[in-house]
Amino acid sequence: MLLSGKVAILYGAGGSVGVAMAQAFAAEGAVVVLAGRRQEPLDAVQARIVSAGGKAECHVLDALDADAVDAFARDVFTRHGYIDVSFNLIGYGDVQGQAVTAMPLDQFMQPIDLAVRSHVITARAAARHMQPGGVILALTANCGRQPYPNTGGFGVACAAIEALCRQLATELGPDGIAVRCMMSAGSPDSAGVSEVFDLHARLAGIARAEMDRRAGEGTMLRHLPGLAEVADVAVMLASDRARAMTATITNVTCGQIAD
Repeated sequence: MLLSGKVAILYGAGGSVGVAMAQAFAAEGAVVVLAGRRQEPLDAVQARIVSAGGKAECHVLDALDADAVDAFARDVFTRHGYIDVSFNLIGYGDVQGQAVTAMPLDQFMQPIDLAVRSHVITARAAARHMQPGGVILALTANCGRQPYPNTGGFGVACAAIEALCRQLATELGPDGIAVRCMMSAGSPDSAGVSEVFDLHARLAGIARAEMDRRAGEGTMLRHLPGLAEVADVAVMLASDRARAMTATITNVTCGQIAD
């Protein structure tokens, strides 16, 4: 198994993306440490992983609370002896459906502030306890590279995360810590992406099924990446198979964007 024996912290583990990543990591042998703001969804993920024979623990935590995250990472390190992977998957509370010029400034800035702040907090907390071979992971969306109208501050937030990953990579590389990011075209089986697709379908005056069809046909592979496909890539990036990679944005857009 690719992640056998590794300890992986996943922030935002109660959301649909976090659930998919946690299950994939656990299936490959990782001990997954699930962090999120609400106990109930974390308990559900943990139960699902344990029932499948995996190892998981859960902790209620706000990824924007720097002191709490520092204490949490220190506790994980103390109990397990190491932290191999840190993966921030929290939601950014982005508001879409309006042009930037029509949107209140606070709404535009919210996802940018949440994204950058939480990624800095979680990355530095993990890096302080990582040994050579440690990995910090991030996930962004294609609108950080290719702009779309009416997406508010979300695309800017994604671009900021990618820039942060590059800076962290150059600073942490001498310590043997890698920083890797994935860029997805959006998975329709993710609850958050599904809501956004519903919104943009209404704005375009088309049925949701037509929205999905157009989005899929706009990729070279003629489909959007499902959560399981994105999770498979995340597993590889978290593993020793990717040890030559850092400061990279792995394209998981099914060819919607060409690098």
